Amino acid sequence: MGFDEEWGLLRARGTEQQGTPMRLNGVDDGPLPGLGGQADLASTPAEKKAAANTIETELEPDTRKATDWADEASATAAKEFEGWDTGAGLKKVTETWDKQVKVLMGRLSAEKNSLRGASTLFRGNELEINSQFTPLLRPQQRPYTSGLDGL
Repeated sequence: MGFDEEWGLLRARGTEQQGTPMRLNGVDDGPLPGLGGQADLASTPAEKKAAANTIETELEPDTRKATDWADEASATAAKEFEGWDTGAGLKKVTETWDKQVKVLMGRLSAEKNSLRGASTLFRGNELEINSQFTPLLRPQQRPYTSGLDGL
């Protein structure tokens, strides 16, 4: 079989195996894949607070407990195999584990703080945009007046 024949055969097989056509002229209105079934990112301040509280009261403490348990078990095993290559390997694994846990705990803390700071950030952005439009409004249309303008 020559190159051209083999190439034609491979192209034909590839075309047969391609099960779904490519769609370039639109977007599916369904949920985005991998994002929990929601196509938008809207949430309420109460949902953000609940998520931050879950991180603080469940995920962080449970992660610390699991880490402590794993550290104790690894330390015990490393002592048992001290002087062997297995003991050195366990020590190296424990060091790597501790670094990964530190990164995870930092990320959990950052996510918690981001959730708690999101409403403040949005409120600040709204006030900033409002202040940019305020000069364009007539005096009787200005929002956030205290009623003391005439004094």
